Amino acid sequence: MTGGRTAPRTSLALEALVSSSTSVHHDLSSLPPEKQAISTLCRQVRSVAEIAALLRMPLGVARVVIADMAGEGLIQVHQPQLDTGKPDLNLLERVLSGLRRL
Repeated sequence: MTGGRTAPRTSLALEALVSSSTSVHHDLSSLPPEKQAISTLCRQVRSVAEIAALLRMPLGVARVVIADMAGEGLIQVHQPQLDTGKPDLNLLERVLSGLRRL
């Protein structure tokens, strides 16, 4: 899945939100199963941590695959904006809500 890589090519926060760039009618059959699953899951915005948990995939592997998919234009990653080192309360509430749904 990762080609032996243990870290993503770009920095990717665990709380970063991910959304699919592909439409419902886009043919995903040429993608590996992991990328198909991530693309389908991300039709609803999800955090990196949530994707890893839902797919029962190690977090490090999920980060590498998600970063690769972002580089290929299959998904969009929305990194959190931290002001002076303080996390955005709204973002933390959304992540907590997503974790509770698990």
